[in-house]
Amino acid sequence: MAEVSPTRSELIKLKLQIALAQQGCNLLKEKRDALLVEFMAVMDETLRLSSLLERAVANAQYALTVAKAVDGGVTVKSVALATKGEITIDLSGTKIMGVAIPVVQKKYSPVRSLLTRGYSVTGASSRIDETAENFEKVLDILIENADVETRLKRLGDEIQKTNRRVNALEQIVIPETQKQMKYIRMTLEERAREDLFRLKRVKRKLELKKLAMEEKVQA
Repeated sequence: MAEVSPTRSELIKLKLQIALAQQGCNLLKEKRDALLVEFMAVMDETLRLSSLLERAVANAQYALTVAKAVDGGVTVKSVALATKGEITIDLSGTKIMGVAIPVVQKKYSPVRSLLTRGYSVTGASSRIDETAENFEKVLDILIENADVETRLKRLGDEIQKTNRRVNALEQIVIPETQKQMKYIRMTLEERAREDLFRLKRVKRKLELKKLAMEEKVQA
């Protein structure tokens, strides 16, 4: 236990500290609960996107296999090399319960029309077109998934941080302060008993002295 001055003013100070610590603990719990609600919502979205991504990758791989088998690997590679374009990502932020959350967004969908992919339409089969579209869908989901996974991690980190603060208040700060208050109360009560004992002893001496004087006068 940290050294503490056993005075009434210190006892009042510790009472205030406990009240503030309890208030802070309650606010942190409210924040944690709100973050947990958001975390679970983002978790559901992450699971949904993971399922979509799994299916999209399977479709893309299947389309690629078919295109290579029918059109030939050289043709598919040639079309892939001719494909051009870039993906522009916007990075911004938002706040949830005061927690800064990164936001990853695409300026436009990576799923393009046939004429905007950059390769010759006449030089590619519908199978290659389908393969390109399927992989663009994979990329589209990956970008969206990056956003929700970033949010999920940030929320998870903040929930753990808030939990640590709640535990520190509930398991260390508040109990330690309560122990200090108990020590001060016991000390003050002991002093009060000692003062009362001394007062009674002085009173008894005065009574005996008074009695002796009265007896002397009567004699």
